[in-house]
Amino acid sequence: MPGIPIVLERCAKTFDDGTRALHPTDLAIAAGETIVLLGPSGCGKTTTLRIVAGLESPDDGGRVRFGDADVTDVPIERRNVGMVFQSYALFPNMTVAGNVEYGLKVRGMPPADRAARVREMLAMMRIEPLAARRIDQLSGGQRQRVALARAIAPRPSVLLLDEPLTALDARLREDLRLDIDRLLRSLGITSVYVTHDQAEAMALGDRIAVMSQGRIAQIGTPEQIYFAPADAFVADFIGTMNRVAGTIDGGALRFEGGHVPLPPGHAAPYAMFRPEDLRVVDAPGAHFSGRVVSAFFLGDHLRLVVDAGGETPIVAKLPPRAGVRAGDLVHFAIDASSIAAPSER
Repeated sequence: MPGIPIVLERCAKTFDDGTRALHPTDLAIAAGETIVLLGPSGCGKTTTLRIVAGLESPDDGGRVRFGDADVTDVPIERRNVGMVFQSYALFPNMTVAGNVEYGLKVRGMPPADRAARVREMLAMMRIEPLAARRIDQLSGGQRQRVALARAIAPRPSVLLLDEPLTALDARLREDLRLDIDRLLRSLGITSVYVTHDQAEAMALGDRIAVMSQGRIAQIGTPEQIYFAPADAFVADFIGTMNRVAGTIDGGALRFEGGHVPLPPGHAAPYAMFRPEDLRVVDAPGAHFSGRVVSAFFLGDHLRLVVDAGGETPIVAKLPPRAGVRAGDLVHFAIDASSIAAPSER
């Protein structure tokens, strides 16, 4: 099931009512790569996916290429794509095995080969005991496993997943996220995954395309997106990001609670940093200090909300046994290499 490269060239989408859902977008996806389209509702991520699938046509001038083939005008049934939806889109009148077999039957695969492929898919998704069950007898997680098995049974060149885990509870989402990661890594299939959940994006994407208002705000590896956000939107959308404003003086940004050291070339009168980049130190070695407003024990870490004299409180993430409580005065240090100053665009 080898993957193929996908290229979008100047793909835009304007609907009949004049709504511009997607501005002209270029996107290159390597063969076998999993790329995640991440962003809030209405940002253009599902429209982009539907253009890749062939469910939407790009505005004039936009082109979609699968490998060397221009598929812009090729309908979805001839693009050899598999799709998995949030709503499962399973056939309720068929058994689990019947759903998985359906695409193979449509393609004219011989009965013996179909049966073997169905057994292989049920085993891959660990749902062999469910083969004879009706869809209405399944849990949400089981239904999504059936949907995945059905999508990959015909050996598509491209797998498209549109918010597949949104309807599931937190524990099922985590379990299926692990299964999807294992599946994509083992198959080496080119995959486009749409989600608004940053944890899913970080866990599953070889690269993440963060989208905002019909445009790609930044594309990069999970580490690049997290540690070097391109702008304030990406910084705020991915994880928690502290922001302090002040005056640059002698290689530091000074504010009421103290200062933070700045990396070379930092010119913005503000700095941004992640909660986990802060460490608690004794007062003589501190860059700034603050009073703990709230302390939340979350099992694997302690989350502090700290008043350090700025316009907004600072969030700190500490080890769970740090022993800090609301009302404590805490002294913090941070490395200059942890400071970011993404653009305001």
